Amino acid sequence: MNVISKITAAYESLSKSHKTIARYVLENFDKAAYLNVEQLSQKSGVSEATVVRFSAELGYPKYQHFQKAVLDYAKSKLTNVQRMELAYGRLSGTDIFEKILNADIEKIRTTLSSHNAGVFNSSLDVITKARRIYIIGLRSSAALSTFMGYYFNLIFDDVHVISSSAGDIFDHIHNITENDVMIGISFPRYSKRTINALHYAKQVGAPVIGITDGELSPISAIADYTLTASSDMESFVDSLVAPMSLVNAMIVALGARKKDEVSKTFEKLEHIWREYEVYDNADGK
Repeated sequence: MNVISKITAAYESLSKSHKTIARYVLENFDKAAYLNVEQLSQKSGVSEATVVRFSAELGYPKYQHFQKAVLDYAKSKLTNVQRMELAYGRLSGTDIFEKILNADIEKIRTTLSSHNAGVFNSSLDVITKARRIYIIGLRSSAALSTFMGYYFNLIFDDVHVISSSAGDIFDHIHNITENDVMIGISFPRYSKRTINALHYAKQVGAPVIGITDGELSPISAIADYTLTASSDMESFVDSLVAPMSLVNAMIVALGARKKDEVSKTFEKLEHIWREYEVYDNADGK
């Protein structure tokens, strides 16, 4: 149950002061997601202690947990217009270049701190054993799926990337079986077509690996293995720095597992690239 549903369900049983906070959050969840205890107390007209007790009553041990839950909800609900208004309000009067790069650095740190080596390695095991690999990432996540697919094609023999221009996704995945694997990549706002593709793969018995932003993601609810990377809303732009680092780590780890095969592939490609002048050779050789 998401935080807004929790507030709605508990509303009638709340005290008068807690109802005041609840009304503010329900009506302004987009703004509440970025308010600390002091700021939310000021907006709601109650004490800071009341705000802390309110979040605890909803089942969040610390206010930061409550705030994160509101932010996770907001990320999946805000329109691009709302995201722009919020972002430029927060970025006003600051050095945008420095702000965005520091925010991306923090996302990588957050991703690293929540890394689950067991799930990561199990995902690699499934991919390595699969007969065919299907990768789907639509809209902004298409950049991640294309990058992953390019390098997976250098490591594996049978890789299928489902892109935004692929037409009906089921035309491209209807042959998937329990011997294959489906990798689904989606971040807020989550693509319904990606979710549908993962549901179908799950239905036919194929293992599903999800790459998304957290346990509350609909991708996480479907996937057998969920790999998470911190992502956030920067204006109307999805920050994919941490997800790209995660994908990069997967590619490098899988390449290490199949080092001999990959080396032979690149030896062959180097001959082809030279013969057909794929790359510019400044020395003329």
